[in-house]
Amino acid sequence: MRSGDALTIAMVGTRGVPAAYGGFETAVEEVGRRLVERGHRVVVYTRGSALREKEYLGMQVVHLPAVPVKQVETLSHTGLSALHLALRRKPDATFVFNAANSPFLPLLRLRGARVALHMDGLEWRRSKWGARGKAYYRWAEQFGVRTADALIADAPGIADYYRHQFGVPTELIRYGAPILDTLPERGVAELDLIPHGYHLVVARFEPENHVLEIVEGYRRSAAKLPLVVVGSAPYSAEYTRAIDAAADGDDRIRLVGGVYDQELLDALYAHAASYLHGHSVGGTNPSLLRAMGAGTAVIAYDVPFNREVLDDRGWFFTDADDVAAQLAEAEADAEALVEIGAGVRERAREQFRWDDVAAAYEALARRLADGATIHGSARRARRRTDEWEPDDVRASLS
Repeated sequence: MRSGDALTIAMVGTRGVPAAYGGFETAVEEVGRRLVERGHRVVVYTRGSALREKEYLGMQVVHLPAVPVKQVETLSHTGLSALHLALRRKPDATFVFNAANSPFLPLLRLRGARVALHMDGLEWRRSKWGARGKAYYRWAEQFGVRTADALIADAPGIADYYRHQFGVPTELIRYGAPILDTLPERGVAELDLIPHGYHLVVARFEPENHVLEIVEGYRRSAAKLPLVVVGSAPYSAEYTRAIDAAADGDDRIRLVGGVYDQELLDALYAHAASYLHGHSVGGTNPSLLRAMGAGTAVIAYDVPFNREVLDDRGWFFTDADDVAAQLAEAEADAEALVEIGAGVRERAREQFRWDDVAAAYEALARRLADGATIHGSARRARRRTDEWEPDDVRASLS
């Protein structure tokens, strides 16, 4: 295939477009519209959208239903999407998001179409999944390794995980960061907040996101700026109650629930004194990138994924006592807040560009269309018995 030829590219396995939820959806929208601008035909499979348009930002949108039950929603929709694709003219390349969708790769490859599987983070480590869910995700990872033509990792640590556990190569393709230069203070003021006069948390209420430790640590601190906690827990009522109990009686802590107005959410990021990021099991996290693009100093949970994305810029914590100490240090050093915020924004601007991400997807799509595949060497891959536990960022980069 000539380098300038237009491709037909399918994107499967997410809630689709418009992006209103999660990193996968944002990636599909940002990458998909740029691929259209580059002259390609992009087909996005979508579920649950209030808009029923057949086209969005130049992308062709296929709306299919899903079973509205947590355990099978994604799989049911992806199964229908795979069947729909299999019965039509095959695309030049298909991108499937989420390792859980790997059982449908053989159907997508049945007519010779090449498929790349975006593996996401270490989903089986998430507490919201019971024993069966965790076992399924571990099985799906291995099945995906054995059946995909290419594997996509969004962070060096994830690439290292698949190299260590299965001995297979991955395509390192990051997410992009929105650069939030000028945002109105109106929404922040309406929440009775002073620009640069509060600390911010944005996360689902799940144990691996360490919201409870952040709230407990803040409560133990002598912080003068209030803590604004944005988020909820669709599947974890007990964890939410623990967070509510930790915040109860401290007027400095404001639990505001979910914020679905993107302009307001961006304003909250941009006008925060610091952003506390407790995510621990993903790769390159979109919430962290959004805070970096807003130029907000970060206090992050100390895992290699977060250190690598931040390039070690910021403060890091492992427990509630660390949170209290880092908040005290941040509030005592206004110059450091400004300096770190400027540094992470510059890193976001230089290293996490959606144009670069789209170019990487385009290059991979062309190689897939030309027949590239790891299937021959990976189809007998087996998981190693020893678990992958990187000691530090450099270990995940080596």
